[in-house]
Amino acid sequence: MEVVIVPDRSAGGAVAGGAIAALVSRQPDAVLGLATGSSPEPVYADVVARHHAGSLSFRQARAFLLDEYVGLPPDHPQSYRAVIEREVTSRLDFRSQSVRGPDGNAEDLLAACVTYDAQITAAGGVDLQLLGIGSDGHIGFNEPGSSLGSRTRLKTLTSRTRADKVIRQLDEFGESYFRLTEIARISPETYRRIAGRVHGGIIEIDGRKLALTHENTFQIRAAIQTLRSKLRPQPNPNTPRRTERRAAQQAASAHGSDHQIELAHVFD
Repeated sequence: MEVVIVPDRSAGGAVAGGAIAALVSRQPDAVLGLATGSSPEPVYADVVARHHAGSLSFRQARAFLLDEYVGLPPDHPQSYRAVIEREVTSRLDFRSQSVRGPDGNAEDLLAACVTYDAQITAAGGVDLQLLGIGSDGHIGFNEPGSSLGSRTRLKTLTSRTRADKVIRQLDEFGESYFRLTEIARISPETYRRIAGRVHGGIIEIDGRKLALTHENTFQIRAAIQTLRSKLRPQPNPNTPRRTERRAAQQAASAHGSDHQIELAHVFD
């Protein structure tokens, strides 16, 4: 194994990009393993620049994605399939269907893992694999302690890895979001609803301005809870309340259990 030490991310991207370019130039139908995350970003930037300069084509190449989230739709902007399409393949000349990824929405996930391994084997294996190292030492979501002999499989991520992913994926929100996440434990959805009240490390609720610091943790959490109550949709006056629901179910039971089940679905 050769270890190359470089002065910065850009230089690292040039080294790895050069390795990809050399492989694809020598073997146009090469099989690449593509990864997401911050580590490969300068590599992809270098490769895209080479392609746009006319010195590199991926027309005959194939690629396999390193991983995917279970249950995340392929068209979700944070699915790895969508990220690779947006940041890599749409900027290169890969043929349609030449880039494949694990199916995280399959009904039988274990069978999908076996199928994915079979597709890689049928392609002749991966000639060059891009990998990043997580802050806890994981490589390609193989958390510390994973077997070196393992294949495509389900893997539970550590809390450290999940936190790193949240920070990277919610980068659009800026530092204020991260402070609120740490202090008030709010979700991205909640932040989107209150983002207009957050400016320069200050949150303003009901005329009160609170700095996003740990000293104000209690006040911020209480203020956000109050705001949540105000933002919560008001109940529809036409929606049956508990007593009305009970009466409706009792009336339904008089006409047979099928009606009762149907009403239970409506009111639950």
